[in-house]
Amino acid sequence: MRLPDTYLDTMKDMLKDEFDDYLKSFDEKRLYGLRVNTMKISVEEFLKNSPFQLTPVPWIDNGFYYREEDKPAKHPYYFAGLYYIQEPSAMTPAHVLPIEEGDVVFDMCAAPGGKSTELGAKLNQSGLLVTNDISNSRAKALLKNVEVFGIPNLCVLSEDPKKIAERFTSCFDKVLIDAPCSGEGMFRKDNKLIKSWEKTGPAFYSEIQQSIILIGADMLKPGGKMLFSTCTFSKLEDEESIRHLLRERPEMHLIDIPEYEGFSHGFVESPEDEAFHMEKTVRIFPHHMQGEGHFVALLEKDVDAEEIYHSKRKVSNEKLPEELLEFLKETTYEIDAKDVFIRDQKVYVVSKDMYEEKGLRIMRNGLLLGELKKNRFEPSQAFAMVLKMNQYHAALNMPVTDERVIKYLKGETLDIDDYADSVSDGWVLVCVDGYSLGWGKKSKGTLKNKYLAGWRWM
Repeated sequence: MRLPDTYLDTMKDMLKDEFDDYLKSFDEKRLYGLRVNTMKISVEEFLKNSPFQLTPVPWIDNGFYYREEDKPAKHPYYFAGLYYIQEPSAMTPAHVLPIEEGDVVFDMCAAPGGKSTELGAKLNQSGLLVTNDISNSRAKALLKNVEVFGIPNLCVLSEDPKKIAERFTSCFDKVLIDAPCSGEGMFRKDNKLIKSWEKTGPAFYSEIQQSIILIGADMLKPGGKMLFSTCTFSKLEDEESIRHLLRERPEMHLIDIPEYEGFSHGFVESPEDEAFHMEKTVRIFPHHMQGEGHFVALLEKDVDAEEIYHSKRKVSNEKLPEELLEFLKETTYEIDAKDVFIRDQKVYVVSKDMYEEKGLRIMRNGLLLGELKKNRFEPSQAFAMVLKMNQYHAALNMPVTDERVIKYLKGETLDIDDYADSVSDGWVLVCVDGYSLGWGKKSKGTLKNKYLAGWRWM
């Protein structure tokens, strides 16, 4: 791997006598990680059932290293949303941002969803997660990942952050910005980023970051907290973005990030940096810790900052169709009729904390329960992923060793004669080891497959 000379000169100046140790880290194998979805399964329970050889990520409570040969993306538990595959250092931003149940949270540059899935799990089906990516194709991947994780209290956008800020000024308890960056911290993981860096280096991304970091701050409520992160080492992108924010938004200030051995403090290079407490920012270097490169800064807005009133979404006055009510009788999942909205025959449960949505490019607002067809209701894949096995009256629970689990995930019709007496005809929640995968429709000894086509095992 050939690193650009200008990059090497900058890193040598930054790291001084640690530079050689940093270069040696490129000879080490890249690391692989997964993060447990604690909304669906406890870490302890997951470790009892895990088929993988796992080692804890020391600074992430629910993070683990796995061996490359384990291939967890090819396991039914992945399809059940029990974990998310994520580079270990990249777990840090969502871990550090102190989410509390009931918070209204915004993830600005969210695709493919690694941070959002953890933010949603921390909310534990309470409050609201608004998650966004300006790229429509990337936002589709984001939507899939948050739905696989079983997050119901969400709004997924594909919008320019400037436009979102016009509607959501002073709205959020917490904001996460994992900013577009030059990717210097990921050179070992993906050397294609080196060519990208040579075309569009730190100066290009610094301009973008200095714009969106102000937008994020403006969307915070007084007393709210914002986590800014990059996967680059560049001071121009990291410290300079924070300086720009603190100069332009004096109501913002840096706060402490919980210490962990190996975290490197931000660079303090002037009296202004001392006044801003720039040492409270943190870098992860691959020669200090078992992860790729990352930068994180945790900030808070003063409690006496200006607050702006926003109207929340209106209470629904929909008359719920009889076929929907009949289906909902079969589940113990709690749904307030005042939160149910019907658009183009699709039925959604929208968070009470959602603000007025008009004028935004919305991929999904709320939990999609399903679709009204002629004289019937068909439940959605997203609804299946939210449900626990005991929340639906008819569940087909197969052990992970049953070959029919993979057949189901591939979209095949199943012979379930051996379940004929225990599972009634009609809609069935299909589960693996007690965790939901999707829907099927049973007739006598056969299960017609209703697993979402775009999610199937390839």
